Amino acid sequence: MSTLSPPLLPPVPQTESLLSPSPTPPPVPPLSTPTPNSENPGAGDGAEIDTAEMVRTRGVGAAGREVVEVMKRKGGGQKVVIRFKAIGSAPIMKQNMYRITSSHKFQAVVTFLRKELGMAGSAGSLFCYINASFAPAPDDVVANLFKCFQTDGHLIVNYSTAIAWG
Repeated sequence: MSTLSPPLLPPVPQTESLLSPSPTPPPVPPLSTPTPNSENPGAGDGAEIDTAEMVRTRGVGAAGREVVEVMKRKGGGQKVVIRFKAIGSAPIMKQNMYRITSSHKFQAVVTFLRKELGMAGSAGSLFCYINASFAPAPDDVVANLFKCFQTDGHLIVNYSTAIAWG
């Protein structure tokens, strides 16, 4: 009875090493970021922002605001679906699925939830968990949470008036 052995790979030539860099690495292109057009900010994919020039001519605050505005126009409109689920004795919402801008921090979700539950002015406790497992930090960005913990295309936020998990 003969057994077949797996095919062998050809030997690596002695002149090349698998882990050594090439003799002359290719040049690295300079980093550039998109810039607004002088007449139409945010227009054109080939335009670039010269942040150093913006800071020199307009100051740090104006340059920062302009970059933020360009970024908002390019991708700030994306929304994610959030599904709220009550835990324990927490009040149940009539509508439990909402869309929120992905660039918001999780604190905006908690504030919205408190308002919807009628707890906006009260000092009552509200605990929020992602996928019934952990409580995210208030400064976590919703897009990051959605990207990492989405289930069936939406982010599940469990809420309770008492501590539920760890």
